[in-house]
Amino acid sequence: MNNARRQAAGCQGFTLLEVMIALAIFATLAAAVLSASQFVLKQSAGLEDRLFGAWLADNQLSELRLQAVTTPGQQRLNRHLGRRDWILQQRIAPARDGRLLQAEIQVSRGDNSIVVHRTIGWIRSRHE
Repeated sequence: MNNARRQAAGCQGFTLLEVMIALAIFATLAAAVLSASQFVLKQSAGLEDRLFGAWLADNQLSELRLQAVTTPGQQRLNRHLGRRDWILQQRIAPARDGRLLQAEIQVSRGDNSIVVHRTIGWIRSRHE
């Protein structure tokens, strides 16, 4: 009699096995989405570091070009940008062309020694 009622009323609801399979599928999808979002956040933070590094290096190169006298040598500079501390290491050396100086600037975060941006530029030598 019980089977007859089920067949007459139609099968309503899910079995425990169907619910468990659906939960397993949703858990797998949630884990994949979480992993992808963590990857995107990590890439975004790295991109922001490289962008700030490029800005700092370009600003430093512009400052060097505006100075009246630029002497060859190495220098380590501390800067603050975007609520973070940055370290700029610049090396200025004579270029092949005697009228120019080559400036190499490396930027890294203050709490990390990994270089996030490196640029090379040329400055007019003022001692002509």
